[in-house]
Amino acid sequence: SNLKPLFDMILKEVSPPVGTRDDGLQLLISSVDYDPYVGRIGIGKIIRGTIKKNQEVILCTSETETTAFRISKLYTFEGLKKVETEEAEFGEIVAVSGSDELNIGQTICSVDKIEPLPFVEIDEPTISMNFMVNDGPFAGKEGTFVTSRHLKERLQREALSDVALRVEETDNTDTFKVSGRGELHLSILIETMRREGYEFCVSKPEVILKEENGVRLEPVELLTIEVPEEYTGVVIEGLGRRKAEMINMTTNPNGNVRLEFRIPTRGLIGYRSQFMTDTRGNGILNHVLDGYVPYKGEIPSRSRGSLVAFESGVSITYGLYHAQERGTLFIGPGVEVYEGMIVGENARAGDIAVNVCKRKQLTNIRAAGSDEALKLIPPVELSLEQSLEFIAEDELVEVTPKNIRLRKKILSNTLRAKINAKTQKNAK
Repeated sequence: SNLKPLFDMILKEVSPPVGTRDDGLQLLISSVDYDPYVGRIGIGKIIRGTIKKNQEVILCTSETETTAFRISKLYTFEGLKKVETEEAEFGEIVAVSGSDELNIGQTICSVDKIEPLPFVEIDEPTISMNFMVNDGPFAGKEGTFVTSRHLKERLQREALSDVALRVEETDNTDTFKVSGRGELHLSILIETMRREGYEFCVSKPEVILKEENGVRLEPVELLTIEVPEEYTGVVIEGLGRRKAEMINMTTNPNGNVRLEFRIPTRGLIGYRSQFMTDTRGNGILNHVLDGYVPYKGEIPSRSRGSLVAFESGVSITYGLYHAQERGTLFIGPGVEVYEGMIVGENARAGDIAVNVCKRKQLTNIRAAGSDEALKLIPPVELSLEQSLEFIAEDELVEVTPKNIRLRKKILSNTLRAKINAKTQKNAK
């Protein structure tokens, strides 16, 4: 009826923290936070000794470099809240401020006993994408923060508390290159900003490559999958096309099969939704960075084109009915669209411009069967992750607090056709 048995078990079985109160301070920072009033905040467990507010301490920024600072604020945790305190001792998890150099893996020591703990390296970013100001026809209609200044300030503020995130300025003042630890990492940031009222566009995720001794290297992930036995074949086949190498396969007592692969990070882009479809939602997928390997060659990407809106307006059942013959639609009737907006996926390779705003020509002649109700196939509504997986190099995801739209980078159908024709001519 309550959680008392669990708490009693914790008190009985879990050992209390071991340490010495009178020894020198040793605090390992395991997380960071940011506050606009007090600056960067380091969160971690006190391994030994005590810590006090206004105490002079040493921050070990690396195995050999140190810097001194004074504890300006000291917090302990009660539930989910930070509570300011004057003193804390070994075994407690605390939050401290006073230095802008606080980072994960660093050690805070007392002045008289500087003994840094083994440094924990932070994984480098493996995926990057461009965040840019929305320049589409609907720009500024749905978002509160829409300018490049708003976008820059928000991304830089996020980088202060997320040490795995990198934000770089580009040649274009309206575009910022954001790098993170995988597609999910960046999609969480996008969704958070969207809910805060930001409006912007993002490009297709790209893997960050390295070059050492003239050899091009790419990140590779250790992928662990657990699925019912009947789905192992389709999973192995799908990952094989993405350059994955199986390194282990075991069967659990519950009948599920555990598969382990090494797969290029590129191969995981767009795979999560395919995996959920292939396993009917019964699979568990997890991956972690496992180093860098020589570039494994091209991985097959999306083979189908897009259905692109021919003109601006509101989608009509009549226009959608004729457009659905070309492929799969992403919108239904009564949706505002603009020229260059992606409204569906073409059944074949290449893009097709479709007029979803087309109305039926009215005449005073009635023919048998001409007024029958048009039946539309329900549209496929893409989530943010599915949208990022779907877009091609020349496409963007337009993110607003109310909608997620897909669009071409170049909205004009005429201009886009000229550029494609010129590109094909140069290729020949």
